[in-house]
Amino acid sequence: MKSTPRGLGRLGGSACAALVLASTLAACGSGGDPAESAEQEDLAEGESITITTFGEFGYDPLIEQWNAEHPDIQVEQTKVSLWDDWKNELNTNLQANAGLPDVVAIEGDFMPALVAAPDRWVDLSDPDVEGRWLDFKEQAATTPDGQLLGYATDAGPEAICYRADLLEEAGLPSDREEVAARMTTWEDFYALGEEFTAKSDAAWYDSSGSIAQAMLNQVAFPFEKEDGTVDVENPELQEVWQTVTGNAEGLSTRNKQWNDDWTASFKNDGFATIPCPGWMRSNIRDNQGKLAGGVVWDIADAFPGGGGNWGGSFLAVPKTSTHQAEAQEFIEWITAPEQQLQVFASQGNFPSQVAALDSPDLLSASDEYFNDAPVGEIYSNRAEAIDVQPYQGPLYSDILGKFQAAVDRVDEGSATPEESWTTFVSDVAALQ
Repeated sequence: MKSTPRGLGRLGGSACAALVLASTLAACGSGGDPAESAEQEDLAEGESITITTFGEFGYDPLIEQWNAEHPDIQVEQTKVSLWDDWKNELNTNLQANAGLPDVVAIEGDFMPALVAAPDRWVDLSDPDVEGRWLDFKEQAATTPDGQLLGYATDAGPEAICYRADLLEEAGLPSDREEVAARMTTWEDFYALGEEFTAKSDAAWYDSSGSIAQAMLNQVAFPFEKEDGTVDVENPELQEVWQTVTGNAEGLSTRNKQWNDDWTASFKNDGFATIPCPGWMRSNIRDNQGKLAGGVVWDIADAFPGGGGNWGGSFLAVPKTSTHQAEAQEFIEWITAPEQQLQVFASQGNFPSQVAALDSPDLLSASDEYFNDAPVGEIYSNRAEAIDVQPYQGPLYSDILGKFQAAVDRVDEGSATPEESWTTFVSDVAALQ
């Protein structure tokens, strides 16, 4: 995979003010010096290293294994259901400079904020882990002076998951090779959707928001220029906006991704396709439940426009941790190839470790739930197809949130595309 160089970007005003805007540090200096490392302590009897994750990382059996093999370094995991919820809690704890666990799970889009403000985080660089990760994953967590602030847990190469039974009912090809051949470009994808919706009561895709994210993942500079200057008036972003909002009424469920209506749409035959990084498979399984009534999920070895990466998280260690060496030892182990392959087998999260990519266990993997699709081969091919990594400055995560909110307003009917775009531009201006 080819990566796009990432930089600090341009931070206007004082460092503290810029970080407030980046939602990384809501206040500078509260609760003591945030750049000062906590005094390190030995783990007391009965004390554990703490880690907070969001969603489902598939770590339960791995932590159980670690605890059995490391009686002197026990680990206790806290799970938060959604990244947005954990992001809010994380920002609150950063503001107080207290209350953080020893290990923090970070969604990939938020890593630029850490890289822009590294003083609160432990430098995890070590000769033993050099070259472990795909280049674009390692670069995303590395500061210009070489500090490595996070260990990548996974990557998110995208395919298309689809309801083969719904396509067949609409008189369209349902075989995964035939489906893949019909959606190599976004134009083909939307054209096939028009054919489908003309013959089916279901929507073509799960959410305008998910399609927006998928298309953004192929834009080199979606929100900021290479020097970090915010630019949301660029032609590439406006093309994504016009395409997504222009097709919402005819092809989308118009449900906000992750909400109750979106979840329910899996069971009520609400849509036929969904942008599908490896980790999305577990969401589909959880929301669809046991396959019944002729429901058939499958995966096409294709992604409109070529390739794209959606997601892939990191584990970081805050300087407030009093057990930094033990925390680093643990995350080095749990992000190692062997453990990433176990997570891929159980959850679908695609490995970010280079050594895992040639594993026979990965390349030969199939998924019974998805019509025995050869998922190891499919996602390896999708990873090789990635040739763009969007530039992500320190405001990327916040601007992305505003963009998705703008898409949601159009879907909900609370604003026209023109009105919602104007609000989006205003919201972004307020961040700077």
